[in-house]
Amino acid sequence: MKTFGIALKIFLVFTILTGILYPLLVTGIAQVVFPHQANGSLILKDNKIIGSELIGQQSDSTIYFTSRPSAIGNNPLPSGGSNLGLTSKKLKDQFTERKNKFIAFNQLDKNAEVPSEMLFASASGLDPHISPEAAELQINRIATARSFSNVQKQKLKSLVENMSEAPQLACLGESRVNVLLLNIALDKLK
Repeated sequence: MKTFGIALKIFLVFTILTGILYPLLVTGIAQVVFPHQANGSLILKDNKIIGSELIGQQSDSTIYFTSRPSAIGNNPLPSGGSNLGLTSKKLKDQFTERKNKFIAFNQLDKNAEVPSEMLFASASGLDPHISPEAAELQINRIATARSFSNVQKQKLKSLVENMSEAPQLACLGESRVNVLLLNIALDKLK
């Protein structure tokens, strides 16, 4: 019985330390040092939350940049990919359908090379980024849909270049553009 009492006390002490005090300490530090990130990197427009920098949003509007496909409809609760393998007929059909849809939607030549992120869903289903090349392929469609002049179209090209992020630590990942932030900046373009 004495051993049980000691074990119970140790259990309670570690439950309080690791289950209550440590999480409160880490949350407090995060709120002080990184408040924007700790609260989900939320983006506000007119004091309304319109999204997060970390979660992609689907847009099929001709006046906005489109994000990469998502196997879960950009819903953060069931985050995950499709788990389709390279030999899957369903994956091949999705690839062909997405390529044809991207080419038609952006009025590209039928033999245009479409960046892979526009053809395959991300592993999490939530990726908010596309490559600068994928964004550039959408510029003509957006400029036409918004009736942009040549000067405005050049500003749009510059916007894509300026909003492109380099690989992290100069070697991790690829150059990328956050689609939601790009679309918000697009609305401000004059």
